Amino acid sequence: MPPKTAKGKEAPAERPILGRFSSHLKIGIVGLPNVGKSTLFNTLTKLSIPAMNFPFCTIEPNEARVYVPDERFDWLCQLFKPKSEVAAFLEINDIAGLVRGANEGQGLGNAFLSHIRAVDGIFHVLRAFDDPEVTHVEDSVDPVRDLDIISAELRLKDIEFMEKKIDDCEKVLKRSNAKEAKLELECCQKVYDWLKEEKDVRLGEWKTAEIEIMNSFQLLSAKPVVYLINMTEKDYQRKKNKWLAKIHTWVQAHGGGVLIPFSGVLEQKLADMPADEAQVYCKENDLTSALPKIIKTGFAAINLIYFFTAGPDEVRNNLINLKAYGTVAICGAFLRPRL
Repeated sequence: MPPKTAKGKEAPAERPILGRFSSHLKIGIVGLPNVGKSTLFNTLTKLSIPAMNFPFCTIEPNEARVYVPDERFDWLCQLFKPKSEVAAFLEINDIAGLVRGANEGQGLGNAFLSHIRAVDGIFHVLRAFDDPEVTHVEDSVDPVRDLDIISAELRLKDIEFMEKKIDDCEKVLKRSNAKEAKLELECCQKVYDWLKEEKDVRLGEWKTAEIEIMNSFQLLSAKPVVYLINMTEKDYQRKKNKWLAKIHTWVQAHGGGVLIPFSGVLEQKLADMPADEAQVYCKENDLTSALPKIIKTGFAAINLIYFFTAGPDEVRNNLINLKAYGTVAICGAFLRPRL
């Protein structure tokens, strides 16, 4: 029997969605230097890129595609034994670490912020482990402070961007009295005022016309965020960490969001083992890799869904942007037999 789809799921709310209208979307791994971003990327993709113990070891963003695990896809492949198997994938960028003052160019900040602008969602990696051998750019471990730093840097860059857009709109209106320019200026001013109140754009209630304008800006604080909490293997195993409650409180006070604890050390260890040894290690230590959950959550966060087509020639996961939901009849996933 095929794996069952979870019952009782409500259809997505029909409300405007911030972001690009495309099925070719990607998510970026973001955080301060030395919090475990490149280690996470390496284990997700099993690519050998630098993951050294010093700031800015990642300069240009590394990109890779990782498969989205789905038992239903595996079952279909076993059933049809097709000539071609096309699984759903998540495109991930490993972006260099941001530092305090990045919006003003500190630590090559302007270049790194432009890399964030190019992605559609954010994996925000937080360091919740102590290790004297791993330096911290702020000289101490405090993920709540780090949350404040990163969110502020993204917001400040958006403010700078909106100031320029407002100036551009005002110049256009001096030359002509175009209705479109007036609407854009009103939207820009509204977004600017929202940002000045230290609120992220993704948390606002925006009209459809405003979102159509805003989506062309690719604002940093408009992007969906998944918070990944990097801790020691011991803390991950016992599901306890002194920072978890404080991080949860911060996230809830800033619009809510998904928090996923993981252990970079554990994931690296499992990635270096043969698959059968990794399975035995997890069973003996009552551990489960967090990577499948991270991948699935990131995929959903950037508003991607998929449906299956299946037959002896091909089993395929067909990607769709959630913005197309109203034009495609989908309930979780459906099959179109190719017999």
